[in-house]
Amino acid sequence: MHSRSSSLVLSLVSAFALSVGTAKAQEAAAPNTVEDVVVTARRIEGPMWEVRRGDSVLFLVGAIEGLPRDMEWRTDALLSAVERADRVLFPIQGQASLADVGRLVWRIRTLTRQPDGRTSADYLSPELEARVQRITGEGPSRKSFMMLSADLMEHGGYARRARPVSEIVRRAARANKKAAEPVGVYRGDEMIDKVLTTPPEAYLNCMEAATTAAEAGPGNGAQRVEDWRQRRVPDVLASTLDQAVDACSYWSVMGQGERLRDVWRQGMAQSLSEAGVTVAIVPLRLLAEPNGMLDQLAREGLDPLGPDWRAPQP
Repeated sequence: MHSRSSSLVLSLVSAFALSVGTAKAQEAAAPNTVEDVVVTARRIEGPMWEVRRGDSVLFLVGAIEGLPRDMEWRTDALLSAVERADRVLFPIQGQASLADVGRLVWRIRTLTRQPDGRTSADYLSPELEARVQRITGEGPSRKSFMMLSADLMEHGGYARRARPVSEIVRRAARANKKAAEPVGVYRGDEMIDKVLTTPPEAYLNCMEAATTAAEAGPGNGAQRVEDWRQRRVPDVLASTLDQAVDACSYWSVMGQGERLRDVWRQGMAQSLSEAGVTVAIVPLRLLAEPNGMLDQLAREGLDPLGPDWRAPQP
């Protein structure tokens, strides 16, 4: 299922951990240690911002989905920063019981096929259906839009064998016994219910965005990855593939985007209220979108230190 999943399924599967382990909190770092971590973190490849409030230092690492597993990028500074930080904050995580997971597997056809024997042509406009067929080289598809959008995004350069930034950081935190926790925990049964009961019409924006990304070709996806590595944040957000990843995420399709933002705002505020150094792995779009987390921090006078995130004004 994982290899054939869209951004929605990737988010869902990564969220369905059966337990959330949290290491014991470390003692607050001495001031000189904090500065050492700051110097190390500033060498991180990929977008990262430093925010200070009193004795609190928060590093916001902007993550994107679909980084190729064989991608060559320097992770040593990121791992070193995690090793020397006081705590690590991960993306939101779900808690699901074995019964919840079993229910998802039992209803796998709901995830992979259109309902009642229908096809993509029953939901898409004739113009969009024709665009999809030109890309796939097939007739109307019986695949669910969750699966079909995954196929389209692969045409646009999305790496199915992805290497999430959070996976790399999670291993480092575990190896160094760091205090590490998700920014929030959702009930797995609630997420499963939404996935199983959401009608195909909810995916129309996703399908439009995924089709546009596919038409741009795999080179567009490769450029997105390079822009991310080189910290060209506005270019990443402008990428048709990045827009498709966002439109096809669980949070967008299920109408839960604002709920996700609220969880991150609360987690960010909590981190900035605690002394010491926190490394947070945050979706780049939540950080850098207009009126996103970085704009909010700037309005509060905290002056995020890092790459430009606002698109140049005409």
